[in-house]
Amino acid sequence: MPRWKPDARQRLVVAALGLFAEQGYDETTVAQIAERAELTRSTFFRHFSDKREILGAGQQALSRLLDEGIGAAPADATPMAAVAAGLARASGGMTAFNRSLGPLLHAAIEANEELRSRAAMKNAGLAAVVVEALERRGVAEAAARVAAELGVLAFRIGYSRWTDPARDEDPGELADLTLAAFDELRAAAAELR
Repeated sequence: MPRWKPDARQRLVVAALGLFAEQGYDETTVAQIAERAELTRSTFFRHFSDKREILGAGQQALSRLLDEGIGAAPADATPMAAVAAGLARASGGMTAFNRSLGPLLHAAIEANEELRSRAAMKNAGLAAVVVEALERRGVAEAAARVAAELGVLAFRIGYSRWTDPARDEDPGELADLTLAAFDELRAAAAELR
């Protein structure tokens, strides 16, 4: 085994998600993940405290980008416009690597109840970040929560469309897909009156 190869964290994430999808989350060990990534167990533990943490990889960066985008929106922006700014900033931070993980992530989550629960907690965490960012802008709590939930759902829809392996054509930019989903949700919410 080579002593050093670049991108250890990314390789560990890809290895783990592949194994979770192939053999199940519960059956996958840290040793197997490290071996597939051609790394040692100690390298795994330098990047993650346990295999559960792999699903949260990138959560802090995504939360920070959402917060920054909302904070950078013009002072007179509506709550929905501020959320759109956060979505654009967060989506713009995604790379081809993030796109390649989509199908693996989806397969792993769908195959395991614990991973589905962790994904739901991750979404709740993102919504909480959006609520806090909107409240700092003076948005009332109820309006902030509605805008946050729509924003997180739009991000999930946009990401799903962006990473869908069944699409024959290039899906385009994640930000465009996420903002289109946000517009669709806003229109659907307006019809609920």
